Amino acid sequence: MSIIDWLVLIGTLVFITWYGIRKSRGSKNIEGYLLGNKTLPWYTVGLSIMATQASAITFLSAPGQAFTDGMRFIQFYFGLPLAMVVLSITVVPIFHRLKVFTAYEYLENRFDLKTRSLGAFLFLIQRSLAAGLTIYAPAIILSSLLGWNIYLTNICIGGIVIIYTVAGGTKAVSYTQTGQMVIILSGMALAGIILFRMLPDSLSFGDVITIAGHSNKLNLVDTSLEINNRYNLWSGLIGGFFLALSYFGTDQSQVGRYLSGSSITQSRLGLLFNGIVKIPMQMAILFIGALLYVFYMFVPQPVFFNSVETNKLKNSAYASEYYAIESEFNALQSAKRETTLELLDAVKSDNSELIAQKKEIIRSQQKSQESIRNNLKVVIKENDKLADTNDVNYIFLRFVTDYLPVGIIGLIIAVIFAASMSSTSSELNALASTFVVDIYKRSLHKEGDSTHYLNASRWATIGWGVFAIGIAMFAGKLGSLIEAVNILGSIFYGTILGIFLTGFYLKHVKGNAVFIAAVIAECVVIVCYNFTEISFLWYNVIGCLLVMILAMLIQSISKPKTANP
Repeated sequence: MSIIDWLVLIGTLVFITWYGIRKSRGSKNIEGYLLGNKTLPWYTVGLSIMATQASAITFLSAPGQAFTDGMRFIQFYFGLPLAMVVLSITVVPIFHRLKVFTAYEYLENRFDLKTRSLGAFLFLIQRSLAAGLTIYAPAIILSSLLGWNIYLTNICIGGIVIIYTVAGGTKAVSYTQTGQMVIILSGMALAGIILFRMLPDSLSFGDVITIAGHSNKLNLVDTSLEINNRYNLWSGLIGGFFLALSYFGTDQSQVGRYLSGSSITQSRLGLLFNGIVKIPMQMAILFIGALLYVFYMFVPQPVFFNSVETNKLKNSAYASEYYAIESEFNALQSAKRETTLELLDAVKSDNSELIAQKKEIIRSQQKSQESIRNNLKVVIKENDKLADTNDVNYIFLRFVTDYLPVGIIGLIIAVIFAASMSSTSSELNALASTFVVDIYKRSLHKEGDSTHYLNASRWATIGWGVFAIGIAMFAGKLGSLIEAVNILGSIFYGTILGIFLTGFYLKHVKGNAVFIAAVIAECVVIVCYNFTEISFLWYNVIGCLLVMILAMLIQSISKPKTANP
């Protein structure tokens, strides 16, 4: 990167850190530190909710996801708006009325301590692992751009987030996220505009849509009902609904965002704002990936997008094999470009027979290109057994560094950093609040004063931050990060949601029954993940329904008790 790019990047990061600490000074107690004294307006709540979900993984991996698999990932979010409405009507008033610090306090009020501890424990596991992934995502950037050691990069990025999260607590998180979302949305919009303007002048917007559509990159809706199909209308509406219910209704990283709202109305408006804006925002980000596919039709496409790995090959004993594979790939890419232009002519002349013929040829060429790429991946592994052979997370990054003008590169890199910082800071704040309130204060140290728990929250933030950095050290080779983080969440979210829904709606079920049901359900979900081809979105449905059904069965065969266990 140029000096100007570095100045833009560093200036943005310094401003974000300074702004968060400045706006959140004066947290004197645990309520101010963990809930911001419940003074935040709906727009800050809404932007904070969006920023927490939209990590660097979203902006780094989503365009690559659309480039390789089309825009069908958007179906993942189809259940989200309805979930926001349900949560606004039911969950938000309950949490505000109970004046809880965390969602899991409700579980002890409704069931017992062990159920509260189980819910908190499941959250701590999955969210700490996810925090590691959100730190790792931007670390890829610096290690790729500069050849920096990935471990040192993880420490630097995690350290920046720890500083302002420890200093300012939840207010620092929320205020910085407001500015971060402005930077993020502006930067991504600018990248999309520049990308479109870099397409050949001979192509109209309609031509771009035609090429992307007939190349199966605008596959927004899939109505097939296949349990092993990750993204279709039904998995999105049903599985996505259950996932969104659990994530926004029981995950403290999100619950903590809207618990800081100044009133029930402000919290509800923040959630509904997210429900309205999230799908269009995500669709726009995925569309950048579809545009990238068309762009690389008319400029040389890298046979492998991770330049670090290809540079290793070029300077190794496998260099001749690399150049031979690259030449074969480029020849096929040139042939596919010609076929695509012929397809475009067929569409304009409304020749349906020729359209079908050219689409079939393009599909065959795409399969051949993927076969060539697989051959290269074998060579990459032979050269370095520890090499990362999945380059989906590098597709958008490679375009940014190869083609965007000076200054804009620094801005886009800052966007990805800002997204990582916003999501990670929420996660660390939520991990600290859950650990201190639900574990430390409740079971380990019950007699401390407010200052003691405030200091404990700061130390817990540092501790979880260090743990997340440790996870980031091992987060490579997971494929598409945006899929990996959602798969990880789905393994746990269904069970947690089942516990809460049992508490809300199955009033006769007691603590022992739901605890046993939750343990069994979680084991079943883990088995599904390891030994079946069931799409991960359905884990949320399976886990939730199993908890509720098993809890009712176990309660029905249990001996009646005069009081809650």
